Formats: sequence, C-alpha cells, structure tokens
Amino acid sequence: MTSEVTIGTRGSKLALWQAEWVKSELVRRHPGLTVALEVIKTTGDKILDVPLAKVGGKGLFVKEIEEALLEGRIDLAVHSMKDMPGEMPEGLWISSIPRRETPFDVLITKSGRPVEELPEGAVIGTSSLRRASQLLHFRPDFRITGLRGNLDTRLKKLETEQLDAIVLAAAGMKRLGMADRITQEIGADVILPAVGQGALCIETRQNDERINDLAAALHHEDSARAVLSERAFLKLLQGGCQVPIAAFATVSPAGDELSLTGLVAETDGSVLYKDTITGAFGEGIFLGETLARRLIERGAAEIIERLIQQAEQQ
Repeated sequence: MTSEVTIGTRGSKLALWQAEWVKSELVRRHPGLTVALEVIKTTGDKILDVPLAKVGGKGLFVKEIEEALLEGRIDLAVHSMKDMPGEMPEGLWISSIPRRETPFDVLITKSGRPVEELPEGAVIGTSSLRRASQLLHFRPDFRITGLRGNLDTRLKKLETEQLDAIVLAAAGMKRLGMADRITQEIGADVILPAVGQGALCIETRQNDERINDLAAALHHEDSARAVLSERAFLKLLQGGCQVPIAAFATVSPAGDELSLTGLVAETDGSVLYKDTITGAFGEGIFLGETLARRLIERGAAEIIERLIQQAEQQ
C-alpha cells in the first residue's frame, strides 16, 4: 500500500484546523503514513464583498476542491458538511463522516446579553439567510446586516462596526479554541441549524479503495445517519444558499430512533414552514424525503422557486 496521502482543503484557519485534525487521525491509526495538505482557493473564498445568496450557484466552497479530486491532484477532500450541496459530481462520494461537533449557532455580543434580552432594534451581523430569517421570525424588531469573512474577521467587525451582536457556528468557535467568546448557545427552537452543521465531510473518489479504507476508520455512524437524513431533506427541496433552509436530526439515546426537524422560511421571517418527523434509525433518508414533501405540500416550494428566480435575475 502506498504510504502517501494528499488532503485538499480551503485555506481558512478553520478549514486548516479541520484538515489537520483528519491528518492527525489518519497518522495516529497508520504510523507509517505520510500526509500532506494542499490548499485550494474556492469561488466562495475569492468573493468576499458580496452576500453568498447573491453570488448564486451551489458548491461555492467545494467546487475547485472537487475538481482537484477528480483530476487526481489530491486523494481526499475535507469540507465542512454544511458547505456541501445536495448533488455531488459523478465519481465522488462522502466516504466518511466523523463524530459531529456541537451543531448549534452561537450569539456573540458586546453587552453579554442573550438573544432574548438584546435591545429593541438591535443590529445583528450575519450573511446567512437561514439565520437572518429565523432571527426575524423570533424578533421582528432586529436589524440584520451582512457579515462575510473568516472567524477572526467577523469577530473584529463586532468591535469595529456598529453591531450589537453576531451569530456564528458553535463548532468553529470551539474548534479554534474561542469558546470563551460565546455569549449564548442558541437553541434549535430559535435558530434551527444548517444541514450538516458541526459535521465534517470526507469526500473521496468512489473507486479509490485504498483511500476509502483509510477514511472509513474515521466514520461515526450516529452522526452519519443524522447528517444523511438532513441532506436527503435538502436534496429533495433543491435549495441553495439563496433560500432559508434548515434541518437537524438527532438519534435517540437507545440508538433505535431518529428524529428530524426541517424548516423553509421567507427571508424576512414572515412565513416559516417547520415540522418534525420521527422514525426508525435506519430510515433517515426516507424520513428526510418525507419531511421535505410535507413542507412542499404546505407551500415551501413556492418560496424556494420564487427566491431562486429572484437570485437569478439579480
């Protein structure tokens, strides 16, 4: 067996942490293995002055890395699962989903106040339509302003711009040792997480047995079942970053049931379709598709189609 592996990753501090973690886990399990990182700049990394919803398209943070994987320049890719579109290029697959980190969003404020106690008309920074719509549904008085950049950049903007708070993913804050900056972990009753949030995605070529065998050792079945259920929900809805879509699945303590909550909303939070479905542990994909159809029947499809058309016209 060849003892060299090249991992493709984005160049942000968080992306590099994630790739280094995968590298360390592979080396720990295979001491003779040599693992190198190749940093690849994606479309999403290059466009920092435009909200993602206006950039359009799918796979903004993965496309160039997937191209390198298909061309054989790298052996495996490490992504944040929430960046993965529902559809994947032919020949590639998700070969491993490691144990998921905290999937929730967190509030970071200057005042130390939780989201319920922020002042009337508080200005909150986020470029996520999913976060913005749910915040506005919870508190219509909030004022949402765009916030792009890596974690350090976003945290600096809280201090340098006229913001009362910003919303970020808990997983990134914890992985980079910034948990002490968190004011509040926001529950799923206020902001339902993004599909796959908190989970890593190890993507490989389907026919590469050597790399697939290596990646399999990092797989965590409970995390994978939950995430794949969420992804089935997203895939059937055919939504991208132009639409506020969220989903979060949990496995029961006994390990025999899976519960999935999904959401589709208007960008201003005025309409929010949300429902929960529960079934057997092994039925995650079926549950995701069933829940998506439920929301479609209630009117979610109209929101998705209109928002995608609006984005394409801009």
